[in-house]
Amino acid sequence: MTAQPPHLPYRLVATDLDGTLLGPDHTVSERSRRALAAATAAGAAHIVVTGRPVARTRHVLESLGYEGLAVCMQGAQVYHAGEKRLLTSVTLDRQTARLALEKIEATTGRLAVAAALDGMDGDIVLGPGYRLFESELPVGQVEVLDELWTAPISKLYIQQPELSDDELAEAATAAAGGLVGVVMSGAGIVELLPLGLSKARGLSLAARRLGLTAADTIAFGDMPNDLPMIDWAGYGVAMGNAHESLKSAADEVTASNAEDGIAVVLERLFPAV
Repeated sequence: MTAQPPHLPYRLVATDLDGTLLGPDHTVSERSRRALAAATAAGAAHIVVTGRPVARTRHVLESLGYEGLAVCMQGAQVYHAGEKRLLTSVTLDRQTARLALEKIEATTGRLAVAAALDGMDGDIVLGPGYRLFESELPVGQVEVLDELWTAPISKLYIQQPELSDDELAEAATAAAGGLVGVVMSGAGIVELLPLGLSKARGLSLAARRLGLTAADTIAFGDMPNDLPMIDWAGYGVAMGNAHESLKSAADEVTASNAEDGIAVVLERLFPAV
């Protein structure tokens, strides 16, 4: 790896996508593109760290001309965009997932469930009653919940109409936190992950491949699933539209994703020449 200039403030810029790098229209603004280009021109690496599976991240990476490493599926997948291949992939044990659902439902009542399938082309499959709040891409659907268990999965999504996202995440953690990880990654999106998996774990693996560490890293996020990454990084930035838990944990709160909050910080750190 080429040696970095000693004055470089951070050698790694880690950005979440939804609610962070992507604006409300699900695109990356020209200002944010310029700010990231200035950071990479100065010698910093940029890594996208998202809860999306690779199948739902590739079109964003392609629109950015992105050829580096991306951390997808809450850290379960490390993807090399330039080589178009998965470097790591972690799955959720299906027997454990079913047991976790049983324990949560004993507390919350019936859940609606969806699954993210494993693999580079693995898509999202909705179980009966699961409502997708918004999606740029089509999804699969099954009529019977048992059909969700026919292929390896990376994570589950759960919904309970009588509980808020925070309430559902809290109840799921209390009931099954010893079996699975529980995160909230967006409005209406509460997820069950392999125990111990997080964006921080995936990012640390990707950073290590680049010879970089937490101290080299500035990270940007907006939701509770970004907390491990914000805590891991040498400097954590919450978006102005972020969940309050992330704002409390971050070193800095920037402008919202609609106001190019990432660019606001990067322009200060990596002024364009």
